[in-house]
Amino acid sequence: MPQEVLIRFAEIRDVLVITKFNRAMALETEQKELIPEVISKGVDKLLNNPNLGFYVVAERDNEVIGSLMVTTEWSDWRNGMFWWIQSVYIEPSERRKGIYTELYNFIRESANNNPSICGFRLYVEKENILAQNAYEALGMMETDYRIYEELKPGTRFCMDAI
Repeated sequence: MPQEVLIRFAEIRDVLVITKFNRAMALETEQKELIPEVISKGVDKLLNNPNLGFYVVAERDNEVIGSLMVTTEWSDWRNGMFWWIQSVYIEPSERRKGIYTELYNFIRESANNNPSICGFRLYVEKENILAQNAYEALGMMETDYRIYEELKPGTRFCMDAI
């Protein structure tokens, strides 16, 4: 019989599995093959610099089965910090079992103990209806904002077209 799921803040020992999850998520959701050296250095950097954010992992039977990353955004309008939820990945065999809900509730509870946190945000691929439904079921709602980005010349994070 499987053990209960343990939700905890990630540690340095989780760098390999989080790197693996991030690569799998990018390939699955955006058909992008991340450059292994870049993503592993990125995960390691965040784990070693709490001012950049943090990861939370879900673990069962001493095996990490899901993770997400949280980064911050200051809101002058609200005089508070948004926690941005990113890089969500749950092992395919563990999906539809409430693992993301447990991760999200852990984040919520952590924020309840921190008066400077005013809310949560995330972005999701337009076609990922299952994820959108999960986020809405937890009380999140779609905003009117669109996200734009521009990468500095020379910034590479994924392999050439697959």
